Formats: sequence, structure tokens, C-alpha cells
Amino acid sequence: MDEDNKLSRKTVLKAALAAGVVAPVALVGGPALARTTVASGKTPELTPECHDGDAPTIAQTEGPYFKPNSPERTSLVTPGTQGTRLTVSGFVFGLACQPIARALLDFWQADVNGNYDNSGYTFRGHQYTDDQGRFSLSTIVPGLYPGRTRHIHVKVQAPGRPILTTQLYFPNEPRNNTDTIFDPRLLMEVRDVGTAKEAAFDFVLNVRQTPTSTSRPTSSNPTTSNPPTSTSNPPGGTTWAAGTGYSAGARVTYSGRGYVCLQAHTAQPGWEPPNTPALWRAE
Repeated sequence: MDEDNKLSRKTVLKAALAAGVVAPVALVGGPALARTTVASGKTPELTPECHDGDAPTIAQTEGPYFKPNSPERTSLVTPGTQGTRLTVSGFVFGLACQPIARALLDFWQADVNGNYDNSGYTFRGHQYTDDQGRFSLSTIVPGLYPGRTRHIHVKVQAPGRPILTTQLYFPNEPRNNTDTIFDPRLLMEVRDVGTAKEAAFDFVLNVRQTPTSTSRPTSSNPTTSNPPTSTSNPPGGTTWAAGTGYSAGARVTYSGRGYVCLQAHTAQPGWEPPNTPALWRAE
């Protein structure tokens, strides 16, 4: 079968949602950044945990700006809110790639000037996934502040399960290469929609589930709006190497497999192609 005609998990999911029906559970992908990979039947990679590192590591500590008891709401903006409008949406899955209903997501972030509201609850709010494990947040692109790249904080918790505390990042941010906390596995898929932006990310929690089907797609297609088509070789040869600067569309090999670079970056140890689907797509 022609590779271009094979269905990806994300294609099936989007088609089902557009038709107003529930997608087959077996075709629902792992993290948003992994939905472009081939479904192998293996346990999906957990969403990695990330934290500021500038506060004591104790329960419910997520850096210096977290506040409990945020209001329940799906929109953090008002008509007078400054900043580029941003919608973040996605799913919360368990280990069998099945959606988790009523999962808690608690978001907090800086305003357009890089400031956190520590006296009130501006740009703070929690919500729950629906019966299909979906969530959607209306907010703005957060501003920058010293020492950090652009990011959104979030806590995610399946009912009765431990809390995952992590952060979501934006692609092609200059500070991604200098922020020591940044993890490319936490990159959202972001696209421009007029003067606003839309972002997608799916969380995979350490929750055991019983698969309801063994039927899985056999391949995947690029799901970005404009997938890279360049055939240029990366600088320094065709073998992936840490410390090398790669441009979008560059091709490398790693452990005998070919990969295409999805966004420009400087490779670092731990960012090998199989570990960073946000940066590399397997051919």
C-alpha cells in the first residue's frame, strides 16, 4: 500500500471529531507530539514531568508561582485582555491510548509582560476533560521573563490518581536552546489562525487501562499544516550528532533509521530522534 494513503491515528481522530462521532479507541493516539508516529502497539511514552527547579521539591510545589484553589473555567481571557489569543486543546490518555474522562487540568501562566498574578487568579484556572477525554483552554501567548523560555504550567490528574506537574512549550522560540528546564517532548503543535494561534498537546498519564481492540494503523503521515519537503542533507553528514545545528527538512540517520527534521534546532544529548518526535519524524 502507498505510504501516503495509510491512515494515521491523528487523521482518524480528526475525521471522527469532524463527523461528530467518537473515534475508535484503538486509533486514538498518544501524546500530540507522538500522533505522527507509527502505531506499534507498544505502551505510549508518558508525558515527561518538568518543573521550575527554583523552589523546594515537595508535594504541590511547581515553582514559586503556583496557587491552589483556582477558579473552574475554560477561558482565562476577557474582552480587554492584552496579548495574542491562544487556544490550547487536546486529550488526556492512559497507557492503552484510551481517553480519560473527568481528568483535572489546572493551568497557570504569565501575562503578556511576563508577570504572574500572585494576589488574584488572573491567567489561572482549572477544568475537567469531557467524556472523550478532551480539554480546551482559551488564553494568550504568555510573555517572557528572565531566565525562562515561553511556557504554560499545568497540573494533570486522572480521577483518584497522582498529579502530573509539567509545562508546555512553544516551537521555534529562541530561548528553547538556552532554557535548562526546556524539554522538546513538551512542545505543543502551534499554528497561526489569523491574528490568533491554536496549539495542540495530548497528555499520557501513568494509568493502566485494558485495550478494547488490537486494530491499529500501520503507518503515519505528517500532520503539520506544511510538512517539511526539503531533501537537503544536514550539516556535517547524514548521521545525527549532538552539537550539530539542523534546519527544518534536514535528513539524518540514527541507529540505522532515517529521520526528517521538523523544526530548526541545535542537537543536544538526550534529544536523539527517537526520543524527540517534536523535532524529528521517522521516514
